[in-house]
Amino acid sequence: MPQEGGIRISEKVSAEDIQSLARELQLIRNQIQTVSSQVSEYSITIEALSTQDPNRPVFRSLGNLLLEVEDRETLESEISQAKEALDEHLMRLIEREESLREQYETKASQFERG
Repeated sequence: MPQEGGIRISEKVSAEDIQSLARELQLIRNQIQTVSSQVSEYSITIEALSTQDPNRPVFRSLGNLLLEVEDRETLESEISQAKEALDEHLMRLIEREESLREQYETKASQFERG
C-alpha cells in the first residue's frame, strides 16, 4: 500500500467521511426527537385514560371515524405495549447516536492530525 506522510492512504480520514457521519448523526437526532415526542404522547394518553371517569365514554380514531371503545383495558394494554415498543426503539436510537458520536470524534481527531 503506498505511503503518504507515514500513514497508509487507506487509513486517511477525509472531510467527506466526517461530513457523512455528521449527516447520519443529524438524521439519528431527528429520529430521536420524533420518537421521544411519540413516547410523550403515549404517556399523556395513558395518564388521561387512567384519570378519566370510568363511566364516561372513550373514543378511538380509526381513519376518518371516531369509534367508541367498549373495552378500556384492552385499549390501555395496546397503548402501553406501543409505548414500550417505542421506548425500546428510542433506546436503540440513543445507542446508535452514541456510537456515531464516538466515530465522529475519532475521525475528526484523526483528520486534524492529518
